[in-house]
Amino acid sequence: MTFLQSISAIAFCALISTPALAAPDLANGKTIDQQKCYACHAKKTGFGNGDMIYTRSDSKVKSLADLKKMVGLCNTELRLDLFPEDEADVTAFLNKQFYKFKP
Repeated sequence: MTFLQSISAIAFCALISTPALAAPDLANGKTIDQQKCYACHAKKTGFGNGDMIYTRSDSKVKSLADLKKMVGLCNTELRLDLFPEDEADVTAFLNKQFYKFKP
């Protein structure tokens, strides 16, 4: 095997062993939001509507980066036990449904 073939083989192995980033699962994000987020948000708004927290005028979330941070903060602080891919799914769902930030 030549040096060039060795380098090509190593590069190929690196490519196939690197996991591809999966597209967010919006259905999973919606399910998690309904099961783990909605009731708490409904209580916080005082109106029994958990979606109102996402659409309020004094929202702390002003960008997609803020949304990612907020989902991560809720996960950590409330011990929701979400995996990183679940956080990405919830973020993607909330962005598509409510915030509509550009990626």
